[in-house]
Amino acid sequence: MSRDILSVIRENMPTFSKGQRRIANYILESYDKAAFMTASKLGKTVDVSESTVVRFASELGYDGYPSMQRSLQKMIRNRLTSVQRIEVSYERFGDQDVLSSVLHSDIEKIRVTLEEVDRESFDKAVDAIVSARRIYIIGVRSAASIATFLHFYFNLIFDNVVMVAATTASEVFENLIRVEKEDVVIGVSFPRYSSCTVHAINFARNQGATTISITDSEASPLVPISTYTLTARSDMASFVDSLVAPLSLVNALLVAVSRKKNEELAHTFQKLEKIWDEYEVYEKVQE
Repeated sequence: MSRDILSVIRENMPTFSKGQRRIANYILESYDKAAFMTASKLGKTVDVSESTVVRFASELGYDGYPSMQRSLQKMIRNRLTSVQRIEVSYERFGDQDVLSSVLHSDIEKIRVTLEEVDRESFDKAVDAIVSARRIYIIGVRSAASIATFLHFYFNLIFDNVVMVAATTASEVFENLIRVEKEDVVIGVSFPRYSSCTVHAINFARNQGATTISITDSEASPLVPISTYTLTARSDMASFVDSLVAPLSLVNALLVAVSRKKNEELAHTFQKLEKIWDEYEVYEKVQE
């Protein structure tokens, strides 16, 4: 279902039973909390049975409650303020052990990412990166950590990597001014999506470059303007963005690219090891 779930609920309100109307009203008023409730908890909250909640999801055209829940979560992820995120995290975790809850959630995100990632797009993205004249990388705010990690290792593999500075809007386009069709521009963005990254990828596409997005889902604004899309499930743990699955995807991308450049990379690291040893870059740990 591509339409906004809240609009669908409002349109169908006259057809709902009394119990379904309670569910509908709660979702319309507190969709940020409802999105992370089990069917059982939502039913208890509005004083209806769990089966009524499940039937409500079917009534809206979903193949089950989990499908409706995912639709709600996708819709709100880009809408919630930091304060709302904190409130939602209290609702999600309650009195549970935070360490176990967060780590298990991250494990699940990696599992789902493995199932959902487009293998063909991944392989084509790897080939495009390896054959690019120049590689540009942009990621801001929390996504900057992923972009910086990618840039660090790409810089060891290639001699044509540009980290797009994004201090101001003008600086972004100044960095991209020489982008051409032989280049690859990689944009990293997760909810709440950065308009800066979206504008940069759109500009690169208009210049004829191959654009690769690393983002969370097909609903991302980067998808329509990307040649290849690599999706990894992200999540919000309080005001913090959980980027464990995206980082794992980037690790896979780095390994796949390095295998294509194996001989050159071995030579590069032979030189680097001598330099690191000579200038004592790393501590020598005694066995």
